[in-house]
Amino acid sequence: MAIASQYNAKKVEEKWYDYWMKNNYFHSEVDEREPYTIVIPPPNVTGVLHMGHMLNNTIQDVLVRRARLKGYNACWVPGTDHASIATEAKVVAKLKAEGIDKNKIGREEFLQHAWDWTHKHGGIILQQLKNLGASCDWERTKFTMDDDMSESVIKVFVDLYNKGLVYRGYRMVNWDPQAKTTLSDEEVNYEERNGKLFYLNYKIDGSDEVLTIATTRPETILGDTAICINPNDERFEHLKGKKAIVPICNRTIPIIEDEYVDMEFGTGCLKVTPAHDENDKNLGDKHKLDVIDIFNDDATLNQYGLHYEGKDRFVVRAEIVEELELKGFLSKVEDYVNKVGTSERTGAVIEPKLSDQWFLKMKEMAEPALKAVIGDDINLVPEKFLNTYRHWMENVRDWNISRQLWWGHQIPAFFYGNGKSDFVVAESVDEALEKAREASGNAELEIKDLVQDKDVLDTWFSSWLWPMSVFNGILEPENEEIKYYYPTNDLVTAPEILFFWVARMIMAGYEYRGERPFKNVYLTGIVRDKQRRKMSKSLGNSPDPLELIGQYGADGVRVGMLLSSPAGNDLMFDEDLCKQGSAFTNKIWNAFRLVKGWEVSEDIEQPETARMAIDWYKSKFQKTLKEIEDHYSKYRISDALMATYKLVWDDYCSWFLEMVKPAYGEPMDSKTYSEVISILEYNLKILHPFMPFVTEEIWQEITTRTSEEALIIAKWPEQTDFDQKIIKEFSHAAEVIAGVRKIRKEKNISFKNEIDLSILNNEDTSKTFDSVIAKMGNIGKMEYVNGSVDGALSFRVRSNEYFIPIVGAIDVEAEKKKIQEELDYTEGFLKSVDKKLSNERFVNNAPEKVVAIEKTKKADAEAKIEALKASLKSLG
Repeated sequence: MAIASQYNAKKVEEKWYDYWMKNNYFHSEVDEREPYTIVIPPPNVTGVLHMGHMLNNTIQDVLVRRARLKGYNACWVPGTDHASIATEAKVVAKLKAEGIDKNKIGREEFLQHAWDWTHKHGGIILQQLKNLGASCDWERTKFTMDDDMSESVIKVFVDLYNKGLVYRGYRMVNWDPQAKTTLSDEEVNYEERNGKLFYLNYKIDGSDEVLTIATTRPETILGDTAICINPNDERFEHLKGKKAIVPICNRTIPIIEDEYVDMEFGTGCLKVTPAHDENDKNLGDKHKLDVIDIFNDDATLNQYGLHYEGKDRFVVRAEIVEELELKGFLSKVEDYVNKVGTSERTGAVIEPKLSDQWFLKMKEMAEPALKAVIGDDINLVPEKFLNTYRHWMENVRDWNISRQLWWGHQIPAFFYGNGKSDFVVAESVDEALEKAREASGNAELEIKDLVQDKDVLDTWFSSWLWPMSVFNGILEPENEEIKYYYPTNDLVTAPEILFFWVARMIMAGYEYRGERPFKNVYLTGIVRDKQRRKMSKSLGNSPDPLELIGQYGADGVRVGMLLSSPAGNDLMFDEDLCKQGSAFTNKIWNAFRLVKGWEVSEDIEQPETARMAIDWYKSKFQKTLKEIEDHYSKYRISDALMATYKLVWDDYCSWFLEMVKPAYGEPMDSKTYSEVISILEYNLKILHPFMPFVTEEIWQEITTRTSEEALIIAKWPEQTDFDQKIIKEFSHAAEVIAGVRKIRKEKNISFKNEIDLSILNNEDTSKTFDSVIAKMGNIGKMEYVNGSVDGALSFRVRSNEYFIPIVGAIDVEAEKKKIQEELDYTEGFLKSVDKKLSNERFVNNAPEKVVAIEKTKKADAEAKIEALKASLKSLG
């Protein structure tokens, strides 16, 4: 069957992915082999593939495919996350567009809409990953709201509550007024913004004196319950024990004293608003101040906002400043840069808010998780993230795990009695009823008397169990799968969720299995454009991954993504990288077509050139394989790809195939052809993790294979010794061949015409590849001579050893002029190097490596001068 002249990526990708799925190559079951396990960072259930997913999942697939080739029982577990905030926001927006109010239809009906949305849009991203070639065990696909996953989450919550690690508290939390829910500290991004510092005059009660206070949030004065001065500040000595009047609302508030106040900042005193600032809340608790919350859940002002009730906080800010100025309370306004907290999910400016919430104590759980990473139990790649991890774990705060949403795992707390402080925590309502009866002493309580907490758990509270729950390790901690697949091997994820997810998974692993959840954490960089901007829909600088795959093929895009993606460093993505990857795919395909196009004869002896080429390439392959294995062991995936790329493009396609290629119209001997095919198969094996489709296509085209002989489950090449000497000798020969070709081009000497090559006898000159030099340079006579090359116009090929004597119509004067110019330049260059080396300060103070480079330059220049003078001499 004829080989297609053009590689059809789309056709090939569909064919082989279907073949892999049909033959169940991705699926793993417990057996006697050593497992290699990766769990996918679960993307949002309603998400679509973006460039970050492309990078992350390509790296995972490379690791999994290589593990499969190395004989491990490779298991890559896919799945999606229910993404409480993001999904609920989408469902609410959809209902709103249909004229439906979430709060009017109630929880049960809303959840039905959420499930309908999930079933319709969920899992799209997993289907898209198949286009990329992701070899996940799709039979194991999990969703964080699956029944068994939900049971695991509830079981863990109840267990941690019973251990005293989960508690309910009235605390200052981060409130997202757009999503109308609390956020953990880690879900708040702080960014510098240009704002204003407003200086406001508060009247002192019973006098005409005013006290000026600086604030960035003038609207919050309506919630002020005190003014605080530093007791050591002599400027305000006379105000101790007095009261002030809040502008506009005319509320009388006490002037309190506390050393917390920075006498150097602003005016040296501050307004205290306990409901809207954590530090103010601490002061309020200490001095037993009133707490006045002026905001509704959507950050509009409530009844305490007086005539501003119902208006948005930022609208009020502008309007209240006008009123303050009009009534003479505004002293001055200054430009001010401060850090503003924004929601990681919605981008809304966060409001500090006092609220009853559920928290998880983290200090105790953080200790083994910190020790594991600081020691050598878990490796972070690259290590530069170690200090960041350490800082966060040493300063960890309790995790606010409750969210004011309906989509998610409803908190298993059941209120009875007064409905506020009387509650029990249980895995089921029946168990809760028994506990409530016991706690209350009321045996008459019924299920209808219990009210389950309306809040749901933070999404991360389910995903922190992911490496265990996907193998049912929480509900059945002794099942054979969790004992076999856990701990997993590698985790590939983004640095921005090092704390959200990675640290918490480590905590959960030690809490519930007493061991790490994974050995290595590979932290990818952020995909950015050429201007270093993070790729995003809003900036319009992110290409559609599926369109890229359609244009360049999955293999081309995978190579393009990985060509410049060192661990932990941002990837400056350029579509030209995918173009380069696509060109590489075509190069491999065309090289295969060349090989399959050769006629083979059993009657021909193997030429010396072919034998040498095979010996050299086998050693070169083994040397590169050693480098590749080293790169993989250090998670330098980009370097492993580059080493493979250079081996195949440069050494195999550009040199090896040219060396063994039979003369035009002539057949190849069967021995060489057999070796060429064997070498091709070895190349395909190391290429396969990066380029699974084109390699499987070529592998299957080479010969008819059974399903047990597919490339995806072939055996990774074994490392053997290699001949460094032959590699060095070929490198020398390659320079000579390149030099011969360069002179042919410069002097317009056709490759069809044989030329002679004179070589000066030298004890270091290797003759190993003379036959190869002769073939690839089309050399007629190769002669070793003593002394120098005389009697003919000659051109230096390499250093001062190899010369091509040329007899014929050449403009001698033009050549002499050209050589003289090169000689003058080189002599000038040598003088500059000599000057530098004669400078004692330079030689004594410069790094040894730098001095060595200058000495090499000197030696090279001297050799070149000698050769140029010899060329001039031969011209007469």
